[in-house]
Amino acid sequence: MKYIIIGLGSFGASLAIKLTEAGNEVIGIDFNMSKVEALKEKISHTVKLDATDLYAISSLPIKDTDVIIVAIGEDQGANIMATAAMRNMNVKRLISRAISPLHENVLQAMGVDEIVHPEEETAERWAKKLTLKGLVDSFEINDDYSIVEVNVPNWCVGKTLGDIGFRRNFNLLVMTTIKKTEEKTLLGIKRKIVTVQGVASSSTVLNQGDIMVIYGDNRDIKKFMEYA
Repeated sequence: MKYIIIGLGSFGASLAIKLTEAGNEVIGIDFNMSKVEALKEKISHTVKLDATDLYAISSLPIKDTDVIIVAIGEDQGANIMATAAMRNMNVKRLISRAISPLHENVLQAMGVDEIVHPEEETAERWAKKLTLKGLVDSFEINDDYSIVEVNVPNWCVGKTLGDIGFRRNFNLLVMTTIKKTEEKTLLGIKRKIVTVQGVASSSTVLNQGDIMVIYGDNRDIKKFMEYA
């Protein structure tokens, strides 16, 4: 996978390093030369560049990049401008950092669906979400066990948990399922509504677009994600 991370502060730098260590190609961008120099040996590529300059970012390999993360945290204006520039370039997948509730509302109004909250979410968590296909979110219990949110794979749609046999076949426990729907606010902004379906049982049916909350050993979770 190829990533561009704009903003190499604490969160952006940590995420860039973890994605590089996972075997991905990462281009780290910052306007501060000292940050660029400090990371040039730790991530795939570093570039000193003003991400709010449309002419400058046109030189980046946008079309060949799978995910772009705007991680600028010190300057809300620069964050919004860089995000808007990437939106206008029709990138494959755009993730942007929210600095405040108002900033998050602005990003949502711009049509940014994936928003990072570094104060609440670690770079390690996001590195997992980005590198494991189908993973929505994760919470580590300890070094060996985690609770993860996983998109229901196509081959599971229409089947019950009993049909699939998660315990028997994957050594995993499905704790509950989550449904996501959308509604529009009075301002016409789309807002996602999350509904937890209660404690799962063997008769729980998995539907298209559902999210499963799974508990288990990290190795078993990884095996299931690779199988899915």
